[in-house]
Amino acid sequence: MFAAPDPGRVRLRWATRAVLGIGLAVAVTLAAGLPLPAVVAGGLAALLALFSVADATVGGQAATTALLPVAGLPVLTLAAWLHPYPGARDAAFLAVVFAGVYARRWGPRGHALGVFAFMMFFVAQFLHAVPASLPELYVAIGLALAAAALVRFGLWCYERGAPPAPAVALPQPRGLRRTTTRQAVQATVAAGVAVAVGQALFPDRWYWAVATAWWIFVNTTSRGETLIRGFRRVLGTVAGIVAGLMTALPLHGAPVPTAVLVAACVFGIFYSAPVSYSWMMFFVTVMAGLLYGLLGILHPGLLVLRLEETAVGAFGAAVAVAVVLPVTTHAVTDAWIQRSLHAVRDFTAEAALHLAGGPGDGLARHVAELDHLLARVRVSVAPLVHPLSPMRHRKARALTVLALLDDCADRIRALAEVVADPYAGHDARLLAACARVEAAVTRLVEPGSPAGHREPARGPVTDHPHADGALAHLDGLEAALTGLAVPLRSASRAALAA
Repeated sequence: MFAAPDPGRVRLRWATRAVLGIGLAVAVTLAAGLPLPAVVAGGLAALLALFSVADATVGGQAATTALLPVAGLPVLTLAAWLHPYPGARDAAFLAVVFAGVYARRWGPRGHALGVFAFMMFFVAQFLHAVPASLPELYVAIGLALAAAALVRFGLWCYERGAPPAPAVALPQPRGLRRTTTRQAVQATVAAGVAVAVGQALFPDRWYWAVATAWWIFVNTTSRGETLIRGFRRVLGTVAGIVAGLMTALPLHGAPVPTAVLVAACVFGIFYSAPVSYSWMMFFVTVMAGLLYGLLGILHPGLLVLRLEETAVGAFGAAVAVAVVLPVTTHAVTDAWIQRSLHAVRDFTAEAALHLAGGPGDGLARHVAELDHLLARVRVSVAPLVHPLSPMRHRKARALTVLALLDDCADRIRALAEVVADPYAGHDARLLAACARVEAAVTRLVEPGSPAGHREPARGPVTDHPHADGALAHLDGLEAALTGLAVPLRSASRAALAA
């Protein structure tokens, strides 16, 4: 976690701001004289607002934050009123699961609103909310969201002026095979298994199993990704329970040290989330133990129960992705690789345009898009390169593909610096190399079709000081693309399947 790169200290700033925002939210709700359960609800609402809202622009983030109560408070109300009616409560919970996942088709805003709605139903179970407690919960959540928004958009808005991240997504099929629809069905089935098994084994805390099933489906698209995420969740929970036995249990809910440790856990959740799901779950589990301690209900058996419920939720997710509309790791990985190769071709075409005298305004955008696409490739191929993967040949092929794609990205970043130089000029050697790269990509993404070699515009060889270096990068890029043909187009292509 701490060894992972943090360019621009983005993770550090994100985690620090989260601690400040959630700390202010808790302070405000305490100052309002609200009871401890309401303060806990407010703190969790602030955490969700700072964690899940991820629109591309600051204005979009503010709008989504303002919509959180619209999505969450009706769900909280429904959960509180259905508390005495288990059958209706469970059916409503499953409906919220389906709607929350389905809402992801509307992008980051739909995702954030779906997460908040689901977690409001979970909070109602966690706090055993009843209709009489709703007014104080409304007030706490409203104050907490306002405090978090004040920090995020007023006191420390480091995103203002930053270019939005490029949107990368795969083409979506229709019907049940559309990713959001398929995952909504899978998550609902997984949650149904978690409800049934969880209530049979743990009548008082079954909702943790449902939460596990829900969160495993966040940011996963294939069967392999979901299974690996379930494994990492269990691993992080085990480690968190051990830490909780050594920290949360001896404190007996003492307010000051518990608050300090909760703040440390909040920082750890935000700092580790982009790079390690296991570490994030470690901090979530320790924080849950500390909150149970504050509420006066923590004991060793409860922490063990937390692990058992996590295992039940992971089991439900595994059953769902294996049986309901399964999508293999190979299918998803291949689609992201194809998108990455198209991004390489788009960059090369833009570079050739610029070298021929055109504007070349999209070079930086293509580089950023490729970086995001390769991040998705790494996520999708993670099941194959996991240390516990028994498929050594497939693992070796996957690692080869990753290494060659990373080489392509490194070459393109270096090229972008040279080609973007307004004095790079028109160099016939570079134009010819760009044409060869485009042809190499075409052979990979359209096997069996003519490469469509484009005759580069003729022109002089310039004396630009970096022309030779740029030519070497283009030649290296062509070589990396040629090397990809073996693992991507051999008869053993199924080696990339999970």
